[in-house]
Amino acid sequence: MVGAGQLARMTCQAAIGLGIGFRVLAASSTDSAALICADVTTGDYTDLPGLLAFARGCDVVTFDHEHVPGGHLAELEAAAGPAVRPGPAALRYTQDKLAMRERLRALGVPCPRYAPVTDLAGVTACAREWGWPVVLKAVTGGYDGRGVWVSGTPAEAAAVLAHPVAVFAEEHVGFEAELAALVARSPHRQAAAYPVVQTVQRDGVCREVLAPAPGLPAAVARDAQRTALELAAELEVTGLLAVELFAAGGRLLVNELAMRPHNSGHWTIEGARTSQFEQHLRAVLDLPLGDPRPTAPHVVMANIFGAGGGPGPSGPGVSPGSGVSPRASAVSPDIYSRFVHVMAADPGVKVHMYGKQVRPGRKIGHVTVLGGGPAGLRERAARAAAYLSTGNEDSE
Repeated sequence: MVGAGQLARMTCQAAIGLGIGFRVLAASSTDSAALICADVTTGDYTDLPGLLAFARGCDVVTFDHEHVPGGHLAELEAAAGPAVRPGPAALRYTQDKLAMRERLRALGVPCPRYAPVTDLAGVTACAREWGWPVVLKAVTGGYDGRGVWVSGTPAEAAAVLAHPVAVFAEEHVGFEAELAALVARSPHRQAAAYPVVQTVQRDGVCREVLAPAPGLPAAVARDAQRTALELAAELEVTGLLAVELFAAGGRLLVNELAMRPHNSGHWTIEGARTSQFEQHLRAVLDLPLGDPRPTAPHVVMANIFGAGGGPGPSGPGVSPGSGVSPRASAVSPDIYSRFVHVMAADPGVKVHMYGKQVRPGRKIGHVTVLGGGPAGLRERAARAAAYLSTGNEDSE
């Protein structure tokens, strides 16, 4: 797997259970997956010779991010060696958002209205048709709210355009909910679909995932799954495909695509018969796909965010009695001192930490709870995530 973030870390854990040899290309030995993976190559994914050397001896190369240059992907695919899954033709539509919009429009997939723009005149022309605010999106490189600007006035749009970033304009959608449909597809064209979930975002960053999406009519959920499965086939995706959607005015509009394990699928570790990480491995290795059905009526996942800086592995030791070695992770030891309270207060909470250095606003882990009604589960998940983040149960 190219990339060694938390997605690679959790994929590595699934690979261990399957007895699959798993290698990661990490930017640093302190990357999330590099801390736990037995086979780590440290290097730069933009260095083509290094990328090709990393891939030698592998059966399959896959990815935990979309940032490997397209030309490198083509060279990797052309090299006599591993299968590249998903391939560069499919990954293009996650790397180039304008190309993705144009492809979806050609397929007749409902999306927000959009237009290529290069100057303020182009943005104001869009605003005359759609109204303000206008959303400006980076054509490449955006994720987790980065590369997305909601411009309410011409002056705000001009400030965005002043940056040396290629953007396109998109209408601002007043949606009722944000949804995600996660599917998997293998080279043998077997496919599987997980329940459609609701994602709760703040400042463009996912905070919670509710599985299945509460109150979503069954017919709408089936439509979202069908759209995702059809896109996986049309784009020839191998592995996981996450389709992020807006539910707006009785319609579903496709917002974003991701061809890898996805934050909207973390709930599947405990909440589905086959986790998204195992499913991705099965798909890219062309093994029969696993059962995607849920293990409980409702599942809630809440992300844990860094509330402040903290010492890394070389800093002070973990609090006495925590039972966790500072060598095990780059997370601030203060996080581990909070385990006792969280686990004692709610033994049903499942905690997943990513071994990442704490920075304000950075995703450093997640918690998952399973059970009956979603309202109570949301409260439990939010309370646990807030305490792990700040030492206070108040999620606000």
